[in-house]
Amino acid sequence: MLTLPEEFMNVIVAFAPLFTQPVWEHAQVLLTGAILTLRKRTVSACLRVMGLGDEAHFQNYHRVLNQARWLALAASRVLLGVIVTVLAPTGVLVLGLDDTIERRRGEQIAAKGIYRDPVRSSDSHFVKASGLC
Repeated sequence: MLTLPEEFMNVIVAFAPLFTQPVWEHAQVLLTGAILTLRKRTVSACLRVMGLGDEAHFQNYHRVLNQARWLALAASRVLLGVIVTVLAPTGVLVLGLDDTIERRRGEQIAAKGIYRDPVRSSDSHFVKASGLC
């Protein structure tokens, strides 16, 4: 069982209902490792920062992600709730949205279209760009 500070547990315990109890034990390690690691947030990096780099059953941690029975959309809702609670518990939260066009090509890109490029356009000059908005 992973022992964490109370302040930290209060944040990640919101994600517990998304997982079954056995998977939650592994997910706690991955969540904590993802927060603590400094570089790429891979499963291996999360395990290394948690001192489990030599774990004999490391594949169980990989299965949390690749055999997901939990919903990523539900996890994103929980994450948004945690962020709002932490950043703006009593006040107003102002969000800035990024409308940068993602420039990707290929037949598999279904939502590709021609959009106004907000970065290169101005009030007097209109620039179109192909990509995802």
